[in-house]
Amino acid sequence: MEADVAPFGDLDGSLALAIEGAIGQGSQFHDAFGYHADGVDFDTAVAPAGWRERLVVFDPPGAEPGRGLCLEPHDPAASKLVAGRIKDMEFVGALLDAALVDPATLAERIEMLPRDRVLPAHLAKARRFVAGRLTSGQ
Repeated sequence: MEADVAPFGDLDGSLALAIEGAIGQGSQFHDAFGYHADGVDFDTAVAPAGWRERLVVFDPPGAEPGRGLCLEPHDPAASKLVAGRIKDMEFVGALLDAALVDPATLAERIEMLPRDRVLPAHLAKARRFVAGRLTSGQ
């Protein structure tokens, strides 16, 4: 129902604000199509080191010359786990249940998160969550 969109080169946040206005929650776009985008900047999310090198190109037919660069699934999953919200834990659990992310890779990505931007208690909770999946074989 929603996607975070972070435009490259948005030094002052004006592009993120334009996204919010045009296709954000409560916009005419949202009302018409039932989903929306949240404009964000690259400082909003906490992502594992090396995330830029793992970006996945999304360029469906008809989108030319546009294209999207999406986070590789393990990167946002790691970020969501250390956010500490129940809804994020449930979301990552569903990703694991559907085998859309691998618990061992997810554990590695958690260790690649910047320690200065992650609460130690949330990091410990994320580690326990994934360790439980590793030992249960899910």
